[in-house]
Amino acid sequence: MTEPMTSSRPYLVRAIYQWIVDNGLTPHLLVDASNDDVMVPSDFVEGGRIVMNIAPMAVQGLTLGNEEVTFSARFGGKPMSVQIPLHRVMAIYTRENGQGMMFAEEGGDGPSGDGPDTGGKGSHLRVVK
Repeated sequence: MTEPMTSSRPYLVRAIYQWIVDNGLTPHLLVDASNDDVMVPSDFVEGGRIVMNIAPMAVQGLTLGNEEVTFSARFGGKPMSVQIPLHRVMAIYTRENGQGMMFAEEGGDGPSGDGPDTGGKGSHLRVVK
C-alpha cells in the first residue's frame, strides 16, 4: 500500500501565482475567512470571504508555504500581518481576466492531503473502447 500524498494545493498556488506574475497580471486570493485560524482585516470580510491582492507591489514578505500564506500589507492605511492557512484558500486568479484556479473544499478543520477518496460512490470515469 502506498503512503498518502501531501496536499497538492500549496504547489498549485505557487505555480499559478508565478504564472500570473510572469504574465504581468495581478494575483488575487479568494479566502474563506469564516474561521478564527485566518488572520485578515475583518473590516474587509464580506459573507465570510475576503479577496486579497497578493501582487509583489501590494505586499511585503510574501511566503507561499506548504501550510500557510503569510505577508504584510496596508489596509485602510494601517499595516497588518496576514496569515492564511492554505486549506482556507478557495481560489487564486487574476484581477484582469479571472483566469486561475479554484480549489475544492478540503474536509476537516486542519490541513489534509488530497489523498484517495475512501467512501462514497464509484468513479465518474469510464472506459472508452
